[in-house]
Amino acid sequence: MRKLFPLLAVIFSLQAGAQPYSISFAGDGLSTVKVQNLTSGIVVDVPAGDVLILSTPTGIGEVNNMKSSRLKVYPNPMTDKSTMKILPPAAGDASISVCDMTGKVLTQFKGYVDNSVQEFSLSGIKTGLHLINVQGNGYQFSEKLLSNGKSNGTAVIGRVSNNNQTVAEKESMKDSKGVQANIDMAYNAGERLKYTAESGNNKTVMTDIPVTDKTVTFTFTECKDGDDNNYPVVNIGAQIWMGENLKYLPSVVGPSSGSQTTPFNYVYGYAGTNVTEARATANFTTYGVLYNWPAAMNGAPSSTNNPSGVQGLCPSGWHLPSKAEWTQLVDYLVNETVAGGKLKESGTTHWGIPNTGATNEEGFTALPGGNRASGGFFSAIGFNGTWWSSTEATSIYAYRLSIDYGSSGIVSSHSDKNYGYSIRCLKD
Repeated sequence: MRKLFPLLAVIFSLQAGAQPYSISFAGDGLSTVKVQNLTSGIVVDVPAGDVLILSTPTGIGEVNNMKSSRLKVYPNPMTDKSTMKILPPAAGDASISVCDMTGKVLTQFKGYVDNSVQEFSLSGIKTGLHLINVQGNGYQFSEKLLSNGKSNGTAVIGRVSNNNQTVAEKESMKDSKGVQANIDMAYNAGERLKYTAESGNNKTVMTDIPVTDKTVTFTFTECKDGDDNNYPVVNIGAQIWMGENLKYLPSVVGPSSGSQTTPFNYVYGYAGTNVTEARATANFTTYGVLYNWPAAMNGAPSSTNNPSGVQGLCPSGWHLPSKAEWTQLVDYLVNETVAGGKLKESGTTHWGIPNTGATNEEGFTALPGGNRASGGFFSAIGFNGTWWSSTEATSIYAYRLSIDYGSSGIVSSHSDKNYGYSIRCLKD
């Protein structure tokens, strides 16, 4: 037992102040919030009225969302009581045992369980490190539990919900009486969460590093283009940006067609002229459309103003940002050397390795849509993303902003107007 005390001391030290956070959501017409942990990649959906519970890992048995774990226990470490949830892969008889570190069984449950989330209460467990073991029809999994309580009673496993009927009754109560449900998510202190809230066809994106219980309130703004594509929006400083690349596609050509004066629209990797076929491609769905500068401007003259006043191909109530408006965004993010990383989608699902400095801390979710090069070919998808401004440099060149997979910076420069780049729009 003496050997256990140093281990307990280390664990208690690591977990000092650790506690679950309770996050509620509000907003006019709110239907659901998609929550993504930008560090771990875990994603959960939180229906309106439900509460997000961020359970801090213990270092000996992380409390995971049920999509990624068959067994979770929280709080862990426990004092007097704890809750255990299991998701059996198959229905049938099962046994759940709580053992001390010598292997002695302190308490045990035996009975039938469905292959849906089953909830149990744990109490009466003395101070020390314990092992929870679940064994059923063709499966077995376990979890460590640390108790710092002073119970001298009998360890007990109590069943809270035991079949689909009980779960269905809870869902029915929620629908008819508005009873809240808790949605659990693993969370380490300092990790950044991305919230994508929906209200009808409108979506709002926010990011957050929770440090306490709170209610997050969303304001929804419509952003719908001429093809009835609806876009998420994200507030960054004093600006409201589209949270995705524009997908408006009135016509399409292959990369061999280019012009500094005639508008052309492209979908990366597509060489035809059939709009329906182009919209059915994966690159269209993920990265949107590439436009040469005449197409992006839609006949409007160059603008250096802030706001630009150029709607271009943007939805009604939105406009193509000027170079000055892009500069305003970069300045808000400190400077050009770090702004790209703060705007890029984190991870390497779409960006090439190493995706340097990517945090997506504002929720802009910049993607590497590549470009249509002036030589008549597509280039750099997965490695570079570039967006037009409404400001021309000369009769041949216009300003654009570019982000690369190998840098945390953002580059403001100018390109030939016959290049094909992405578009992000700003709210008027």
